[in-house]
Amino acid sequence: MCGIIGYAGCRPAVPVVIEGLHRLEYRGYDSAGVAFAQNKYLRVIRAKGKLSALEEKLATEQITTATCAMGHTRWATHGVPAERNAHPHSSNDGALAIVHNGIIENFQELKTELTAKGHVFHSETDTEVLVNLIAECRKREPDLLYAFAAALRLAHGAYAVCLMERGAPDTFYAARMSAPLIFGIGAGENFAASDIPAFLPYTRKVIFLDDGDIVQASAKNYRILRLENLQPAAHEPQKILWDMQAAQKNGYRHFMLKEIFEQPRVIADAMAGRVSPQGDAVLLPELDDLPVPARLHIVACGTSWHAALWGRHLLESWAHIPVQTEIASEFRYRDNLPLGKGDMALVISQSGETADTLAALRMAKKQGAAAIGLCNVIGSSIAREASTVLYTQAGPEISVASTKAMCSQMLMLALMALYWQAKQDRPTDAARRKGWLDILASLPAMLEEALPAMHETARRLSRKYAQARNFFYLGRGHCFALALEGALKLKELSYIHAEGYAAGEMKHGPIALIDPAFPTFAVALDDPLFPKTKSNIEEVQARQGKVIALTNEGTGLSADDVWTVPHLPPPLAGFMVLPALQLFSYEMADYLGKDVDQPRNLAKSVTVE
Repeated sequence: MCGIIGYAGCRPAVPVVIEGLHRLEYRGYDSAGVAFAQNKYLRVIRAKGKLSALEEKLATEQITTATCAMGHTRWATHGVPAERNAHPHSSNDGALAIVHNGIIENFQELKTELTAKGHVFHSETDTEVLVNLIAECRKREPDLLYAFAAALRLAHGAYAVCLMERGAPDTFYAARMSAPLIFGIGAGENFAASDIPAFLPYTRKVIFLDDGDIVQASAKNYRILRLENLQPAAHEPQKILWDMQAAQKNGYRHFMLKEIFEQPRVIADAMAGRVSPQGDAVLLPELDDLPVPARLHIVACGTSWHAALWGRHLLESWAHIPVQTEIASEFRYRDNLPLGKGDMALVISQSGETADTLAALRMAKKQGAAAIGLCNVIGSSIAREASTVLYTQAGPEISVASTKAMCSQMLMLALMALYWQAKQDRPTDAARRKGWLDILASLPAMLEEALPAMHETARRLSRKYAQARNFFYLGRGHCFALALEGALKLKELSYIHAEGYAAGEMKHGPIALIDPAFPTFAVALDDPLFPKTKSNIEEVQARQGKVIALTNEGTGLSADDVWTVPHLPPPLAGFMVLPALQLFSYEMADYLGKDVDQPRNLAKSVTVE
């Protein structure tokens, strides 16, 4: 969700914090602010809108060389986007300031109690309630660390928080519960942040905080304790191997475009070390101690759920494993989880912090099922809590709209299907498995060659269809999942209403909407279902609907715009379809002047329900 950074060190702290907030802009936000100590006061400066508005305010301030500060970019949960609701929030007496990601679920009850005790509130946020709750606890606890812990025990919900005190201008406090927070250890300086890029130019030495960790940090010292008893928490610092170069645009207009064009390398990286030197076997030692699941329940949200729907075809066809795909926010509220003996859960999340997916993982484990995590972020909550974890190795994904993450998830699902196929020891599958692995090995070069032409076609078509206010996306079989993803990308980025449908469902109601101003994007590949999809396209055309058909050479398909992509056997053809859909949405949004990397109302990691 939002961005947090706290800093204590020897540098001028406010510039370090602002720089860190810029690196967290990809998470999405509607306001920003900083807090720092100056002249025995705790200064809080906030602004609605982009960081540039905050920087304009700071430029008019006389800021001393404070060496401890914290900052925040907010995405509205409680209260409209406005300066009064921006973070940091201060306690009534001005002694404390706090920044917070997440939701305090019992904030209304706490607010009522605090109001009765004389506290006054100037915002609609749960965060202002939390800082005043800490101030109230401080009346009974002379040590702020103990007051902080006491308040957090009373607050129910999810949080990553950073806290500063007027009386200790060189120290910050932080805590984590069900929202990402990472501690960075530098040379004579320490950091806390909601994601690694915030402080990566200064240190690669990090501690991935656990739920229930509470931190006290100054320039040269820090301690991490457990919230329940304030006893030391055991953590081994880890070294981050990637650098900021991986998070730069490298000449591309937007991060999204860069990340689409990174997909050939993503596939190569994800396969590295996971295929035998002979190219005939998948090596996934993370799964060696688990049996082949009797039934696999894949749980995910958004784009990751679309990857799951696509992967189901491979797992059922290649590995003969029955698969149930579940939307995490629905799965977690089922009265009776559909987990039988021998069933296994697979949870997919790019960030490893998606709140509903994490809750589903915990529920599956509570039911006694093994839970596999598939994510991109080392040290994330899902990575640490899963029975075993497979990393997609996609590298940092900065654009809010996910692209290369889905590509890497699809690749890992294909490898898992081939791995479990081999584990069932069907001799007749060996030759087919080698053939599939050969195709996967050839994908990076094929995509590298195809992407420039795809980009050019996407640019041309976006200009033609930019005035459309609605779109249908159609697909059958494995292409249905891709149609859903194409529709999601178009509405995420361009704000054009788009719906993905199984092509055969069009005649069951949605076809009533077709008219000359309501175009259809049909994924109609040269596969066994092509004749059926072709018939659905003809039904649209009979009602004067415009059609973009994404197809292969030689199908003879007739449409308003025929877009051909290189042929691959199904379902691996999805690796050619996915970037075409992404590029069309990207070009449409860019042509319409939308904020491609930071679409309105969206955040990178959805850490609340």
